[in-house]
Amino acid sequence: MARIVIASASAAGRGQLSGLLASSGLKVFRSCGSAGELRRALSECEDGVVIMMGPLPGCEPDALQWDYAGQVQILLIGRPPWLSSCESPDIFRLPLPVSGQAVVGAVEMLAQLHQMRLPKRAGPEKRTVEEAKALLMRRQGITEAEAHRALQQQAMRRGMKMADYAAQIIQSSKETEEST
Repeated sequence: MARIVIASASAAGRGQLSGLLASSGLKVFRSCGSAGELRRALSECEDGVVIMMGPLPGCEPDALQWDYAGQVQILLIGRPPWLSSCESPDIFRLPLPVSGQAVVGAVEMLAQLHQMRLPKRAGPEKRTVEEAKALLMRRQGITEAEAHRALQQQAMRRGMKMADYAAQIIQSSKETEEST
C-alpha cells in the first residue's frame, strides 16, 4: 500500500481525516501542518498519496505535482474555488462537503493507481540504480532517500529513464577516476 501523507493547515482537519482513514484500515504515514513538513515527509517516504485539505501556505498543488510527478498521487479536498484554481489534470479533486466514504474510496483508488505506476526495476537496471545511489551517498554525504530523489529529479528533468541516468552517473564517475 502506498504511504499516505495528510497536509492541512488545520490540526482538527488533520486529526479528523487521520481518524477516518484509520477506521477504514488505512495507515497514515505522516500528518503535516506546513509546506516544509510536507516536503520533508515526501523526501522521507519517496512515494505515496498526498491528501491536501484546503490551501496550505507556501505550497501550491500544481507546483507540488510538478516537483513530485511520478512519485506521488495528489488528492485535494476543499471548496470549489480553490479546487478550480489548480491547473494540473493529474491532481484528483473532491469538493466540500464530501462524505467519508467518498474520501476513503478516492484514497484507495489513488493508492492502487500509484502502485500500478511505480516502475518495476529488476536485474541490471536495479543494480545500476542502486550503484548510482551508493555513489551519490558517498560523494555528497546524503541519505539513500535523498540520493533516490536526486536521481529521480535529474532523470525527469532530462526526460530519461532513471536507470539510464544512473548509468550515465556511473560512467562519468569511472571516467573521472581514470583521468586522475
